Amino acid sequence: MSDSNASRSDLPIERGFPIEQVNDLADREGRAKLHYRPLTTMHKWWARRLGCVFRTISLYSLVSDPDRVSVRDPDKEDHDLTEFDEASERADTADIKEMIESVDLANPDAMWDLYSKDIRVEDADVLDPFMGGGTSLLEAIRFDADVTGVDLNPVAWFITKKELEAHSVDPDELRDAFEDVEDVVAEELQSQYETACPNDESHVADAVYAFWVRELDCTSCGETVPLFKDYRVAKERYGNDNRYHVYCPDCGNIFLTDDYQTETICPDCSNEYVPENGPVSRGGNYGCPSCGLKYPIVDAIADGQSYAESLYALEYYCTECEDEGKDRPTYKGYKQANEEDIERYERAADSWRSEDTLADYAPQGDIPEGAITTSSSVSGNDVFRHGYESWQDMFNDRQLYCLSTLLRAIDEEVDDQTIKEYLLLAFSDSLMFQNNFSTYNINATKIKGIFRKNSFMPTVEYVENNVWGTKAGLGTFSNTWAKIVDAVEFAHWPTERYIKNGDNEETAPFEKPVGGEYTIHQGDLHDVDLESEYDAIITDPPYYDNVVYSEVSDFFYVWQRLLLGDEYEGFSPETTPREESIVANPAEGKDSDSFESELRSAFSRMREVLSDDGVLVFTYRHGDEDTWGTLLESLCDEGFDVTATYPISANLSEFVVGDELNFSVVVVARPATDREPISWSSLRRRAHRGASETREKIQAGQTLSEGDISIVEMGRCFREYSNHHGKVHRGGTVMSTTEIVSEIYDIISGNVTPDEIYLDLLEMDEPTLDDVTRFCRGTDIDPDDLRRRALFVTDDGFELTDWRAEERIEYLRGRSTEELTPLEGVQLLRYRDAQDVKPTDEQRDLNVTSEMIDVAEEMATLTGDEGYEALF
Repeated sequence: MSDSNASRSDLPIERGFPIEQVNDLADREGRAKLHYRPLTTMHKWWARRLGCVFRTISLYSLVSDPDRVSVRDPDKEDHDLTEFDEASERADTADIKEMIESVDLANPDAMWDLYSKDIRVEDADVLDPFMGGGTSLLEAIRFDADVTGVDLNPVAWFITKKELEAHSVDPDELRDAFEDVEDVVAEELQSQYETACPNDESHVADAVYAFWVRELDCTSCGETVPLFKDYRVAKERYGNDNRYHVYCPDCGNIFLTDDYQTETICPDCSNEYVPENGPVSRGGNYGCPSCGLKYPIVDAIADGQSYAESLYALEYYCTECEDEGKDRPTYKGYKQANEEDIERYERAADSWRSEDTLADYAPQGDIPEGAITTSSSVSGNDVFRHGYESWQDMFNDRQLYCLSTLLRAIDEEVDDQTIKEYLLLAFSDSLMFQNNFSTYNINATKIKGIFRKNSFMPTVEYVENNVWGTKAGLGTFSNTWAKIVDAVEFAHWPTERYIKNGDNEETAPFEKPVGGEYTIHQGDLHDVDLESEYDAIITDPPYYDNVVYSEVSDFFYVWQRLLLGDEYEGFSPETTPREESIVANPAEGKDSDSFESELRSAFSRMREVLSDDGVLVFTYRHGDEDTWGTLLESLCDEGFDVTATYPISANLSEFVVGDELNFSVVVVARPATDREPISWSSLRRRAHRGASETREKIQAGQTLSEGDISIVEMGRCFREYSNHHGKVHRGGTVMSTTEIVSEIYDIISGNVTPDEIYLDLLEMDEPTLDDVTRFCRGTDIDPDDLRRRALFVTDDGFELTDWRAEERIEYLRGRSTEELTPLEGVQLLRYRDAQDVKPTDEQRDLNVTSEMIDVAEEMATLTGDEGYEALF
């Protein structure tokens, strides 16, 4: 802690944040991440914050000294920012200085014009100790900051490494390497997903997706039961969008029906059935169509059965029909899987089982038991109860053949390790859609990958993707590769998207690529070698059991290590680190208390390496009083003062199954200043006044919801508290942080007493009736209630009353002992003491409380009336 901190200037992010602008932009970016932030879409990482959020955080945190800032306009040919150049050579610095100094809650957009500019900040060092997928580093390095990232997880480290290297890689070399691999394996892989065109027997169509259903035998009569939940295949897309393609369970025909929820007749075999009703019911039971027995699926597996699988349908794309000019429903549609399709699969399966060399290019290990692979408080999806034991069990044999063949080609055909790793990155990311956990979105008619939620979810129906890819389909290797190349090109020539007059706009390419000085560590935050004077720590820490990163990332890791195990030490173990991960993980015996303790330790390490005038900014999930109490206490205990909080209410779909999220919150903290003792009564008044001023400023300059305003008010109250952490007393005892946060919640929700408003007014030099109205706004108290209590009079202008005022004493005398508030009791006692008035029988038993003692101390301080101190 440094005494000099007391005189340091506030950063723009402490004074204001463009909440409306960011949320509007985040909403759009969240729907089109590929276009807004291609680098962060190169590979899956969980719960990524949006780039625009971290860009704004960087802007409002790093751009504070105009003498260290240069600005270029990418939309001007010479990149000069001429609007800042009219008065003098340094006019740009003066203008930026005015922007910086103008930021507050009433004018949070003062710096927003800089958002779309190419900004460089001299000598800025930024750390992210939980870098995850690297979003914060990518945004900070665009400001020319030297960035350092740390993550325990090797998959996160690898993804971030490739993102930060992208600007130095030649896109043409990437394309050449892809073509080398394409020449070797593309034809072989594509041949595994061919099918006869249903409209012309002479045409060979591509299989975009293959539809599989798992099967079990009835435990009573032995009949094989396909485990369909219903018999829909897909909603029709072309001119018949109210109809559905359905599967006939008798003959296997795929046909269109007007209503899958009512009796339907198959046009081929005349089978009458309701497509909505499959053998699998809610709760995971399957029913036998012959004998009617219902039985739990997982119990059948436990009894010794194993799933059989049946290929029953294909989505096809016939390029020959397309070239002949046939309409779209002809060249792209759905068909029944026939014997030839099944034989093609079997040939691929035979190749997988017979080619011994391919085994080196597929993971060999077993799936570890964990919080999301077995039933736990985090996930109820136990993969072992569905028969999964090894990583290879997550893929069918054709997928294993194609994937291992492709990975072998990447390894053998590409010599340059850096280029090879980009091909591996595309391969790894495509795995999300190349497994038997992937399903089909019937209404959107597209594949859904394994991580629909941040867990492994076994399913009785899955869709097999075309591994190399065709003209249609998502998540194939070829279109994932195209995404990688786009990201690398963006790193060379980045642009920025923004909103102008309600429309989406995009700048010309920036002069500066997404690159610069960076260091990334794979390891524990406490063990890696870090600098000692970072200017900013910008991060997104883990949140309790929201995502068990080690377990979900193992899915990628076991494949990545096949090519990286000899290159990087972090890829030597069979799985990613678990025990050291900061997460509430019941599989490791780590509960919420463990998470909180480990996060506190991480804050301690951050304080060690942050400069005394630096800033810590992180995003955090909005929780309850206990959660915020624990977080605030941890930060304050480890040497931080919380100075602001702001709501970010976009892109919440990235989080885990469970309660819906209302907010993500940007938390701003600075190294702690000296802390002074204070009474809760005094602190509460300051917090109430601060919250009221915050609300007033916000409403003067922004249009925010009540929920958003409350988050900003909370930050203002946290700032008041941080200055006195551990030294807030009430009734002779020190209050805990959790108690204070609970009280702050009451302040924010408007649960303020007339006593507290009176004390707020008393602390002012010249309070007015307008101040009364202002302090009552947002509370349940009406100014007329204060007038009725004779806390002020307006006969000869506005005046606060005290124990000397006849109107006030008349009101107090009319109150019973039980009705008296602490302030009223103190004023009444002060009046009696001064007048030597003996109490009536009704007022004789006035019990002195700790709250009354606190109020008496405050009254003595505020009024200079020593008589208050003599009361007790």
